[in-house]
Amino acid sequence: MTKKRVTGIGGVFFKSKTPDSIKSWYAKHLGLAVDKWGCTFPFRADDNPNVRGYLQWSVMNKESNYFDPSKQEFMINYRVEDIEWLVRELKKEGVTILNEIESFEYGKFVHILDPDGNKIELWEPVDSFLDEYEKTKKGTTE
Repeated sequence: MTKKRVTGIGGVFFKSKTPDSIKSWYAKHLGLAVDKWGCTFPFRADDNPNVRGYLQWSVMNKESNYFDPSKQEFMINYRVEDIEWLVRELKKEGVTILNEIESFEYGKFVHILDPDGNKIELWEPVDSFLDEYEKTKKGTTE
């Protein structure tokens, strides 16, 4: 069986001079349920509707260096199935890997560059952790 590389969008991140007021604008006018990180959009996996996944929308301070070395005002995060395998494959293919894989309770991350110099975040999520976090945030135990 061939492993999947990218399985979907994991997040959309962009910069703003006033991230808090931008988040408030999106909450007021577009109904986004924002918190200090932005807004989390749950979805169901096509191949297993019992499994929830999450997409993160975040606004970062204009001065943030999180997107460096890219000079863009945005960054896309892609969900991946097996980050260690994918990084090995990308290295073989000559893709610029910017850092080592980092692990957190909610998943593993690494950053790469595309040929235009756009920084891309790859994320192998731990959706079960995010399920619990979302339930806690909403005060539910569903």
